[in-house]
Formats: sequence, C-alpha cells, structure tokens
Amino acid sequence: MKSQYIKISVFLSIIVIIFIARLAYMQLFTDRYALNAANTSIKIEYTIPQRGVIFDRNGKILVGNQPSYEIQYTDALFKKPFDTIGFCDLLQISKSDFIGRINKIKLEIKQKKISKLSPTTFQKNLTREDAARIQEIIFKYPAFDIVSRPIRQYEVSTSGNLLGYTNEVNEREIKKDSLYYIRGDLIGKSGIEKAYEKELRGEKGMKYVQKDIKLRSIGSYKNGELDKEEITGKDITLTIDYDLQKLAEEMLVNKHGAIVALDPNNGEILVLATGPDIDPNLFTGPEKSKNLYKLANDTIYENKPTFDRSIQGEYPPGSTFKLLTALSGMQMGVFDENTIFPCGGGFYYRGLSIKGHGGAVPLIPSIQVSSNCYFSYAYLAIINKYPDNPSKGVDEWKAIMASFGLGDYLGNDLAVGSRGRIPSGEFYENRQKNLNKYSGKKDFENWDPLPTGAVFNGMGQGDIMMTPLQMANVSAAIANKGWFYTPHIVKSIDGKPNPDPRFKVKHQTLVDSKYFEIVLKGMEAVVLRGTAYGLKSADFTQLAKTGTAQVPQGKDNSIFVLIAPAENPKIVVAAVMEHAGFGATWAGPACTLIAEKYITGDIKREHLYNKMTTSSFMPEYKRQYISEMKRKGWYKEPDTVKVED
Repeated sequence: MKSQYIKISVFLSIIVIIFIARLAYMQLFTDRYALNAANTSIKIEYTIPQRGVIFDRNGKILVGNQPSYEIQYTDALFKKPFDTIGFCDLLQISKSDFIGRINKIKLEIKQKKISKLSPTTFQKNLTREDAARIQEIIFKYPAFDIVSRPIRQYEVSTSGNLLGYTNEVNEREIKKDSLYYIRGDLIGKSGIEKAYEKELRGEKGMKYVQKDIKLRSIGSYKNGELDKEEITGKDITLTIDYDLQKLAEEMLVNKHGAIVALDPNNGEILVLATGPDIDPNLFTGPEKSKNLYKLANDTIYENKPTFDRSIQGEYPPGSTFKLLTALSGMQMGVFDENTIFPCGGGFYYRGLSIKGHGGAVPLIPSIQVSSNCYFSYAYLAIINKYPDNPSKGVDEWKAIMASFGLGDYLGNDLAVGSRGRIPSGEFYENRQKNLNKYSGKKDFENWDPLPTGAVFNGMGQGDIMMTPLQMANVSAAIANKGWFYTPHIVKSIDGKPNPDPRFKVKHQTLVDSKYFEIVLKGMEAVVLRGTAYGLKSADFTQLAKTGTAQVPQGKDNSIFVLIAPAENPKIVVAAVMEHAGFGATWAGPACTLIAEKYITGDIKREHLYNKMTTSSFMPEYKRQYISEMKRKGWYKEPDTVKVED
C-alpha cells in the first residue's frame, strides 16, 4: 500500500513539474503571452501578396492580377471629434453614406464580437489615381488606411466555370482557417481558384506596429523580429489547351451541354467546357456582386450558367453505354462476341416491345448499328447469371462499373462534381418492395427486371447516370484496353510537375484486356460503316460510339464518345448536347472537330464547324420552359400591342 502511494505521489509530482516548466517556457522564451497582453497596443499590418498566375498547357496566361486599392477602417482608432465633412469630401461620398457605413460596421462588430482592432473594409475598388490622391491626406484620419489588394485580371473571355472567381471570405470560411483569413480577405469561391486556393493565395506579410496610449504608431515591435515577408502565390499551369477549350465553347453557344477531352495516356484534361459559358470578366469590377447574383439566378429556359454541366451534370448515357454492357457481359461470362440474341424483329420480353434494328447478329455488328435489342438481351443475361439471385448478378456488374470510376467521385482536383449513378441489387429490391406496397402484393422472393425498369440499363437508359467527365474517362479506359489515370486539371505548380500522388496511379479495371479488342473493333465499325459513318475524316482515324438518350422533358439528348487516332490514341472526347436529337448529328461533330484540331492543328471540315457554331437549340428550350410553366399554372401570355390601321 505504501509503495503504491509513493508511485502516485511521484507521478503527480512529475505532472506538476512538466506544467510549471511549460508555463515558464511560454512566459520567458516566447512572445505568445507578451503579444496577448499587448494586444491593445500592438497592431498587425498585413501586406496582401499577389495571387499566382494561371496558364494553359501552352503557356498562355488565362488569369493574372491587376492593382486595386481599398480603404480599411479600424474601430479602436476612431476618435471624436472627427472631421466628417472633410473626410467625405476626400472620398467623394455623402455624409449619410459615411454614417450608414460606420453604423453598419459597428453593428457587425457588436453582433459578431469582433475585435475593435481588426481592420474592416470601408470602401473597395479605388483607382490608382484616387488612391494616390487620398494617400496624401488620409494620415489626418488615423482610423483609416489605404491597403493595396491585388484583384484578378482575366485575359480571356470564356471558361468562367473552369477558372472560377475570388470574393470576400465569409464567417464560415474564416472559422475554417482562422490562422490565415481575416475579414476583408479574398478567397477562391469556385473553379480552379477554389480547388487550388492554398497554392494560389501565397502568404500574407505581417508587420507588428507598436502603439502608444493614444494608439499612435511609435515603431515596430521588437525591432521587427516577428515580422514576416509576404510570399507571392504559386503560378499554376493547367492541363487545358485553351485553343481547344475555346473551340468547344464556340460550339456550345446557344446550347445546353458539355464537351470533355482527355489525354488517355496520362489523364490530363484537355477540354472541360460547359454550355452556357460564363465570361469571367463578370467576376471583377464594381458590378461584380450584381453580376454574380444574376448568374446564380438565371434559370429561365433552364440556363443555369453557374451549373458546370461537364462535371456536375448527370445524364443517361444512352447507347454509348452499350460498350460497357458488352465489356461487363463478356467478363461475367454470360455471352461472347459470337453470341446472337433473337433480334429479328426487335426486343420482346413479357409484353414489352422495343423497336429493333440490326437483326439477329453477333456483338460487333450490333455495336456498329447500335442495336437496342441486342444490349437489352445482354443485360438480361447479366441479371440472370444467378437465376435465383438477380441482385448478385447486378452487384457483380456494379463492381465492374465501379472499376471504371462510375457511380462515385473520380478523386480529381476539381472544386465540384457529381458521382452519377450505378444501381445495385439492393436498389432494385427496395424498388420492388415499394411497387408491391402500392399494388397490395405480398413480399417477393426475387425482384423483377421488367416492372423495376432494370431491363433498360443495358442500352444506357433505365437508372444509369453519368457525367460527361465520366464518359470521357470510360473512353480513356477503353482506349488503353483496361486502365486509366485519374483525370486532373493542373499540370504543374511553380514550374514543377503536379506532385499529387493520386494522379500517378494507373487504375486497372476488372475487365480482361482481350475483351477491349472486341469492343474497339465495334467502335471502328461505327465510324467505317455504322452510325457515325458521316463523320469519317481523311486526315486521321477514329473509333466512336453514338448515343441518343430519351429524356422526359422533350427532344432526345445527343451523346457521342470518340477515340483518336485509332492506331495510337492521343485524345478521347465526350460530348452531350441537351435536347438536340441524334448523337451523330450534333454531339458527334463536336467531338470529331475537337480531335481534328488537336491532331492536325487546324479545322479541316469547315462545314461542320459552321454548322456547330451557328446553330441554336434555344427554341426547343423555350418550348419546354413554356410547357412546364403552363403545367404549373405559372405561365403568363406576353402582352400584345394592337396596331391601329
């Protein structure tokens, strides 16, 4: 008992000694408590660094910086009497405007319990001339300072969603990184600016200035020992080829949709275009807040310009998905390239009829003509691999789809994105339970692929949803016969290759490489004598698959995926054109023109370019919009003006 008491006493003594030693160290050898004690007499002056410049892969400057000035206000330094009239004349504002701004700042300080020593923005967007004029006199008003705060300058007029924008930090963002951000700081809010904020922002300079009892500067604290020099943000080089990007955006004018292109050899994103596009110059200047509000609320005709359809849009992939049905079915051993399904007059299954074409032919000709019948039977074979357990077949198929990056985020370096959807066996079990519940039927042993809608998955309708980026990535995996690198958008940082280890890993799919050879032959047949025959080029070879996806709102979505050149793939392209019609008619030309420009350096088929850049789908979007408004009872007929004879 005595020895135990001694042990406890020794343990407690050690704890006390450690505590006293730590306290002595912090008080005698660090400035932490000295600064806290002096926080009413020491002011930190910040120097805002230039953000890093953003380049495209060829060295073209996309985003740079320009000087901007603002006036900051420190409430603790505001003393009466104050020459309000003189200050208002200096800033060329009214007295009521001045009083309103000061009262708003004081109320915010009180409500949010902000230190009165923390500077806050009083006026933004001063010109260099105004800053120089005000600088000469502002020393008379100690509560106010002029601060240089570089703002973004966009050297291009497109790709607003891709590049993103900066804006003032909110309270949530300050709490998330309170060691760096203070009120008035700018932060990346979207796009590259958000995804690579820490690299682009640099490090603020800090200067500790000592104040006397009247809060007047009396010199630097500790002779500047604690001061920190600003560190300019790191320059970033994107994987984007802006010439290709701009071409894609030209083809998306007056269209809703997306075009994505990748280099299949390394996963670099060459094009990430969405329609409608945004001019990033709307993100700068005095009208910035108004422009951001307008963009965020532009929903007429489902425009949604801030919604990046290339990475956030989820679409049924239509017939482009038949390539994956073929690969997964062969891998699961439920059919092979010579299998022929009874497609003489179309697909007939327990009263369901799907119009067919192509006839009872093997796999490659069925890819060539995009047979709905063949791939509906093929997916039924996948479901029925385990006759007494359809969920097991679907889950085995789902695992293969996951190995292509489907149904989940790809783990890329983009600020936003969607995961798409690949249904599981449980998904259909729950759907069958709900169907039985509403119909009054009893529980079931196995779910039924007909009423649950699973039968439509094989041809890319049903419950399959993919983003355009995922479609392009699947095409890269097919081009590589079973492997892919995670798509990414930053090539180098400060001139050094992107160090992110995620983009160095070669992902292997669960499909044997021999099956890709068969599918690639089918894609070759699509171009040489199939549904994409009209898009052949004399300058380079292509492998492709058309897609026309039915959607409930109206006209079909046009979808297309392409690999080029066929013998040594250098680029894969995927395109979605909402409510445009056949895949080969609209999405196909977009893909082949991107590949043509990348491989040959020029546009050879001017007729396709003119077709894509002069066409508009807005009448269809307007028709759908009016129809939906009428359905909801919200539509008002436009006023008509009666003209007198």
